[in-house]
Amino acid sequence: MLCVRWYLRYTLSYRDLEEIMMERGLQIDHSTLNRWVLQYSPELDKRIRRHLKSAKGSYRIDETYIKVKGKWKYLYRAVDPKGQTIDFMLSAKRDRCAAKRFFRRVIQSDHAAPPYAMTVDKNPAFPIAFEEIKDEGLIPKGCKLRQIKYLNNIVEQDHRFIKRLVNPGMGFGSFWTAKNTLAGFEAMNMIRKGQVRGVPKGDILGQANFVSNVFGLV
Repeated sequence: MLCVRWYLRYTLSYRDLEEIMMERGLQIDHSTLNRWVLQYSPELDKRIRRHLKSAKGSYRIDETYIKVKGKWKYLYRAVDPKGQTIDFMLSAKRDRCAAKRFFRRVIQSDHAAPPYAMTVDKNPAFPIAFEEIKDEGLIPKGCKLRQIKYLNNIVEQDHRFIKRLVNPGMGFGSFWTAKNTLAGFEAMNMIRKGQVRGVPKGDILGQANFVSNVFGLV
């Protein structure tokens, strides 16, 4: 878990971690580290959910590009006005169906209160998906869709932490690999930002202990 946490939190390659562990007297192949990250990243995201603070207000939704097998895919992300991550979703396409799936996902997030507004970019798929979800009764009747670019600066800035971790790797080898690894990046980003109850931003030791505790480690 130490290796998994370091990889998901800092800009380290698997070979960097292999060397760091060697200094500690542990022989761990970089391919083994990769398997650990792919196995435990989704589980980390799953286990921290019930510990997250409630996200309130409007949803700020945006997509960023992630390279998978040499092709660009789309990482949908949503934050609240304070920059707390609500949810995320990797998608092969950037269309109405993908937007609709993501709207459903964020609305059904356990730690997010119903929004009074959703702020998105100029993607024409968003208004169509929004109306369809609203007709299904998943979005509060008073909720409005806003396509105002400057209001989304907060989520665009929040992309930077994820991109900083993704870019050194020059992309992912498969969609499954990308999905699992990104789940870990996003989970650690939420912990880093102080979204876990009782573990404030900047409390590095508290954050490390929290990750150990959710996996039942001493």
